[in-house]
Amino acid sequence: MNKRAFLLALALAGCHPAAPHATPPLAGAAIGGPFALVDQAGRTVTERSFAGRYRIMYFGYTFCPDVCPTDAQAIGAGLRLLEGSDPALAARVVPVFVTVDPARDTSAVLGRFVVAFHPRFVGLTGSPDAIARTAKEYAVYYSKGAGSSDGYLVNHSRTAYLMDPDNKPLALLPTEQGAQAVADEIRRWAT
Repeated sequence: MNKRAFLLALALAGCHPAAPHATPPLAGAAIGGPFALVDQAGRTVTERSFAGRYRIMYFGYTFCPDVCPTDAQAIGAGLRLLEGSDPALAARVVPVFVTVDPARDTSAVLGRFVVAFHPRFVGLTGSPDAIARTAKEYAVYYSKGAGSSDGYLVNHSRTAYLMDPDNKPLALLPTEQGAQAVADEIRRWAT
């Protein structure tokens, strides 16, 4: 290669951003698995209900005073950003909110909650045992906190997983960084 061609190739290489990591950060992690829960319309939903689509799996509860609504807002707004920039990809992503408080989060309560953040958000509830099994499959911690005059809080991990169309984990979504970071991370790993 002559000197001029080498310099041209070197200059062009500097014009392209670094390629994303070839392997998603959660590839091969033991996260995710079978579940059978009930959606906001009262229908039974399993992991197979989302086959062929990416999903965002978030565990929280509707009575959460701060973190859950903030994270759900970041997920919904991130998905709307993606709908504006890459509608075909966005159409293949399903945001899913799984309650860790099935005693209060009925299908109707979840329906009112999730629609406030995105029209395609799916809210899932179930029996305490079904929620416990699902949380275990997704390595999610939760426990009922102490009661107060206005109810109780639920302590839980704050995690939004991006899962691939085969229900395998790809990455954690940075909900604490806002909508743009969520959209960017989905775009990075969902192909």
